[in-house]
Amino acid sequence: MKGDRVEIVVDAGDTTRTYEVVATRAGRRVETAVRRGVVEVSEVTRNGSVVRTARFMANRVLALVEQPVPRSEEGEGE
Repeated sequence: MKGDRVEIVVDAGDTTRTYEVVATRAGRRVETAVRRGVVEVSEVTRNGSVVRTARFMANRVLALVEQPVPRSEEGEGE
């Protein structure tokens, strides 16, 4: 969903750095996965194709904040 966003806070030695991955177009979403000590955050299309991926060492990640766009409830009418 356009607007899905994940913020990643990473330990960069003497400071921290914040990265952001955002679903840039309608129909895309942001997915996270932890595999073999690596955190992957990917922007994915409707059919599952990966558009871009950010990878971080899991032992350096301090926070991973997922901020999905609120979905409208279907069935609610005005």
